[in-house]
Amino acid sequence: MTDSVLKYSVIVPVYNRLEEVKELLESAENLDFNRSEFEFLFVDDGSGDGFNEFISEYLSRTNLQIRAIFQQNQGPAKARNNGMANTVANYMLFIDSDCMLPPQWLKEIDNGITIYGFDAFGGPDTFHPSFSPLLKAVNYSMTSFIGTGGIRGNKKSVEKFYPRSFNMGISCSVYEKIGGMRLRYYGEDTDFSARIEKAGFKIGLIPEAFVYHKRRTSLNKFFRQIKTIGMARIKLGTLHKNMLKIIHLLPAFLIAGLILLIIITPLFPVIAKYLWILTGIGFFGIGLMAFIQSNQMYGNITIALLSIVTLNIQVFAYGIGLLHGILKFIIMKKE
Repeated sequence: MTDSVLKYSVIVPVYNRLEEVKELLESAENLDFNRSEFEFLFVDDGSGDGFNEFISEYLSRTNLQIRAIFQQNQGPAKARNNGMANTVANYMLFIDSDCMLPPQWLKEIDNGITIYGFDAFGGPDTFHPSFSPLLKAVNYSMTSFIGTGGIRGNKKSVEKFYPRSFNMGISCSVYEKIGGMRLRYYGEDTDFSARIEKAGFKIGLIPEAFVYHKRRTSLNKFFRQIKTIGMARIKLGTLHKNMLKIIHLLPAFLIAGLILLIIITPLFPVIAKYLWILTGIGFFGIGLMAFIQSNQMYGNITIALLSIVTLNIQVFAYGIGLLHGILKFIIMKKE
């Protein structure tokens, strides 16, 4: 760490996301904040899409301070750690390359730190009006209370809020005390937040400091992402006992219950018939609730119908990831 000369360093890990970086920078040009107080520090994780050439030739029309450092492909956590090791700011902010920033984003963070004195903090993610119907449906699933329990930046949440690296910040004193992230991929930011809390730092949500988050652009990519997050939850549970509760395991219980119901159907057809009816009613009720909530959010029936699909994908992918993670943990424990 060197002597601080900036207030904020916005650290962005990048891996073959050039088009997203262009959209991110376009939104960053409109940030309402003193240019002398912050920088964008891109950490390229071995991209092969021309990011190096683009960023070296980029000319900001509003005098943004932009730096880039490069590393061999090691994953986003290593990239963020590299950024933290090379920053010269009082606060390190993390966003993903698939985010876009509203003009007031930095100002809301600055106000939040001044008012609450947070050492570590985070904000919510939401949709931009330009997003496709699929991206808006994914946004509903990932931000609704039905889908996540509000853990990604909602004032009403089923558990304690932990900042996530798509929109997160820490003071340099946090990094100096606990170091960087220790997990390579999914779950690294939640583990990082838990370690920050255990070290006695003040953590909180700044609800006004939201970002527009694109996330995955196809149902297949969305499924794979959520499955990996489910697997990461098991890993987090082995590191922090309070991070694996019954509520986290509900999708796995659902899948196990459906498998059991399929098995007993030919053995106990009468009982199974009524259980299938109850299951169908449950799925219909949750789907109807998702449709109504999504339609209220977007005023679009197509997106509302897509939201039912993305919500089901999210639940089943997370459950499969949990079961995969449990199996992997059992095998590795034996070994």
